[in-house]
Amino acid sequence: MISVILQMAGTIALGQIWRHFPLGGWTADGARGALTSSVYYLFLPALVFSVLWRAPLGVDTLRIAGTAGVAVLASLALMALVGRFMQLSRAQYGALLLAASFPNATYMGLPLLGSLFGDAGQAVAIQYDLFACTPLLLSVGILLAARFGSSKERVHPFKTLVKVPPLWAAVAGAALNLAGVGQPEWAAEWLDRIGAAVVPIMLVALGMSLRLETLTGRQLLTVSPAIAIQLLWMPLVAIGFALAVGTSGLTLTAVVLEAAMPVMVLGLVLCDRFGLDTGLYATTASASTLLALASLPFWHAIAV
Repeated sequence: MISVILQMAGTIALGQIWRHFPLGGWTADGARGALTSSVYYLFLPALVFSVLWRAPLGVDTLRIAGTAGVAVLASLALMALVGRFMQLSRAQYGALLLAASFPNATYMGLPLLGSLFGDAGQAVAIQYDLFACTPLLLSVGILLAARFGSSKERVHPFKTLVKVPPLWAAVAGAALNLAGVGQPEWAAEWLDRIGAAVVPIMLVALGMSLRLETLTGRQLLTVSPAIAIQLLWMPLVAIGFALAVGTSGLTLTAVVLEAAMPVMVLGLVLCDRFGLDTGLYATTASASTLLALASLPFWHAIAV
């Protein structure tokens, strides 16, 4: 576990180096957009399609999605309550609601679980995110961002959801799997070769997204409840629910680690889009990512 964390930290650091020393004339923000778009539209759908086509699907799929949904909603509820006692603007309150509720299940969870458990770990990460976290983000999350942000944009969660390429890849892969269609060797090799690009690109892009300059004392004090909820409360809820519904073995460890992931980086896009406090969200994402490198081994030891 420690070795995997160190490898991930080293790859994330490459993105942070790029942020301070632009390579080839590309700024980190400009390059990050190109890298994440390639992952979102090409490499991640290929990986999702391939893994879910051959992964064992069944009752555990419902347990994984249920655990993710309960963990997200329980964290959202707690942050909504705690936020009422804090002196926050609407934009800050909305940003912290998103930060406390949605883990970085794909950008950090997928590489970690893939390194620890191979295909089985990747399958859990994909199901955790695409069957629960992403639908909740693009429905409840977007509605909250629109409510507390300053943007007047009209929100259509369903239209947004159906435009997610990895989600369609998940549906297609699961459909072939459940229909009993075998994955040809040539297809597996081709899809795996394309999907292999996902992990290093996502981790480098994550490093590019971290804004360490926002980690000031005052900002950290403000975001500390959201970080505590994301790194402590959410995995605690996940392990409780997962055990209650009979989850065990590798799946139990994987869902707890997914819940223990730091703040989702994609939230920065929603903050910019709807006029939430992007700087405050960036502080939460950056600080939680650094802290998660220390807290993830703890949750791994608890859930094994």
